[in-house]
Amino acid sequence: MKISILIAKLLLMALFALAIPACSSTTKVESDLGIKGAPDWVNKGSNILNDKDGRLFHGVGSASPMGDMALQKSVADDRARAEVARVLSSYMDVISSDYLSSAKSGSFAKSGSSAKPGDASVTEELVSRQIKALTKVNLAGAKIIGNWRDPKSNIIYSIAELDMKHVKSTLAGTQDMNMDLKRYIETSADNVFDRVAKEKK
Repeated sequence: MKISILIAKLLLMALFALAIPACSSTTKVESDLGIKGAPDWVNKGSNILNDKDGRLFHGVGSASPMGDMALQKSVADDRARAEVARVLSSYMDVISSDYLSSAKSGSFAKSGSSAKPGDASVTEELVSRQIKALTKVNLAGAKIIGNWRDPKSNIIYSIAELDMKHVKSTLAGTQDMNMDLKRYIETSADNVFDRVAKEKK
């Protein structure tokens, strides 16, 4: 009996020792790749930036060789657009969180909104649903603005761009959005963008 308990303990210790290296491995982030000769955007990766060209969401995707260069480029383009979706979604999460905080505290209501502290219409589910709908519509405006093939690995990199101006013009044409949320995004979107871009530096 004691021997079987000892064997069970030794087996558990062995399994635990094997599990430690797996848990300690880190996920590699596809940015700051340091590829010599690559355009800056390849090494910087997906980003949110405010520069001379405006407020921009950048998504960078890549595809390994697959025998058909047109297909490989198409896959890289699709992955770049998916990265724009991820970056935009992350930004919209900040907008959503800020809006809900201001609506619940009543600070946004003071600036002309009809929302009141604790207003039942200001629910996280409603805001989340409308933010997701706005994100999906905006992704149609993401454009591929560059491609680059690494001559050593033959990996193709693509960059997609979405301009904040497009996001705001899409918002202006949205009819079925909560008016308080719509007004909040119209008045606060640029400030939130600048804050997030600064944090990403």
